[in-house]
Amino acid sequence: MLDTGSRSPFSLSTADDERLSAQLGRAVERARRSGSAALATISLPLGAHVDPTAVVCASRRAGERWFAFEQPDRGRAALAGLGEALSLQAQGPERFATVAERWRRLSAAAVTDPSEDAGGGGPLAVGGFAFAPAGGGSPHWAGFEPASLTVPEVALVRSDRGGHPAVRLTLAALAAPDDTCEELLAGLRRRVGELRSRELPLLDPSAVGRFQVSSAMPPEHYEAAVARAVELIAAGEIEKIVLAREVQVHAPSAYDPAALMGVLREEFSSCFVFCIGRGEATLIAASPELLVRREGHRVSTLALAGSTRRSADPAVDDHLGEQLLRDEGYREEHAIVARRIERTLRPHAVWVAAAPEPALVKIANIQHLATPIRAQLAAPMDALELAGLMHPTPAVGGEPLSRAAPLIPALEGLDRGWYSGPVGWTDAAGDGEFCVALRCALLRGNVARCFAGNGIVAESDPAAELAETEVKLSALLPLLAG
Repeated sequence: MLDTGSRSPFSLSTADDERLSAQLGRAVERARRSGSAALATISLPLGAHVDPTAVVCASRRAGERWFAFEQPDRGRAALAGLGEALSLQAQGPERFATVAERWRRLSAAAVTDPSEDAGGGGPLAVGGFAFAPAGGGSPHWAGFEPASLTVPEVALVRSDRGGHPAVRLTLAALAAPDDTCEELLAGLRRRVGELRSRELPLLDPSAVGRFQVSSAMPPEHYEAAVARAVELIAAGEIEKIVLAREVQVHAPSAYDPAALMGVLREEFSSCFVFCIGRGEATLIAASPELLVRREGHRVSTLALAGSTRRSADPAVDDHLGEQLLRDEGYREEHAIVARRIERTLRPHAVWVAAAPEPALVKIANIQHLATPIRAQLAAPMDALELAGLMHPTPAVGGEPLSRAAPLIPALEGLDRGWYSGPVGWTDAAGDGEFCVALRCALLRGNVARCFAGNGIVAESDPAAELAETEVKLSALLPLLAG
């Protein structure tokens, strides 16, 4: 148990310190015998009141990697990580399989206590993937490789087990053959000693100075891209394609991602709300779309496509939702996504079940057509393999993907980077959860790059599609543009 006495609220007790030392010693021995590095972890309970995201935001070192991932409405589920015990990177079409295989080998050989694995502890990897196999090559996406997972030095996980919230701290270190147990132990002691628990900072409601908002490409460029896509659909080249646009905000001072995270998790509590810090840049988002969740042999996902705005008037809001449910164009766009997800999962599943009709999902500024889809795996597949199997769905790519994929960058004229790619976590058992990075912004200093896209089908109207991107951008723009 952690010591909550007079030093740091996260100081290690004598018993925990001895246990950590023993784990690190075993990892060093294993590394020396094998000639390759070995991962060691130790997991400890914390008080249920601990806020993982707030601790990470208050304790992060300048320029280091950090990660915060929440879905507040689902039992206040949260995972946050600090630092880098090690990282796994890859690029190209096999990037999911490459990092999945590396993670399996690494986590299987990790020095852990069996009691940790059974109790929700053990090693964790967090991170994400670019939309495209070689995406994120532009300078502003530096640090966000096409495939990039990090094992944090410090991970804090909050879960709700049968109505009883619990928070765990996991410490991780990579032992090389020439490391000593004493050096590794001293490093983790320092790290724990730096942990602080403070409320997330408040967003300044009246920032001084001028905000400048502009499209990376003229709005007319997006309308022309949509018109060209409709022509290709009419000619039978493709069935559907998703086209995105980028809007940039130049603020009078640097953004505070911790303050923005606090607002996002309050206003978008049903969404996946995350911050991923890489060097001087941070990717923030409030995404409504689950790509895949793997719990043992159970798989959950969500077909999400077709959207309309919200209204402050409940009667108007309900009317807009009913219009969306009845709109044939939006229903067909949604059906394309749901059918592909079911086709993708079926060869790997004992059964696949989807709701017969889409339902409305309403979040702060927008409402969507959504169909939850569940499956039972026929053979073991871990969360990373499933993410690679599912990505990209037609909700962010196109149908058929082989013909739509090369058209997307040609028509959009931008580097999506991690926008519309999978972001999430996985553990040593192969369980995990990845959402799709939607309603997101890349922050670098005082510049925010916001992204939004729409599914284009035969009935799409360029002006209406442009207007729909504005609705989606309105999730973050009011926060970023003062």
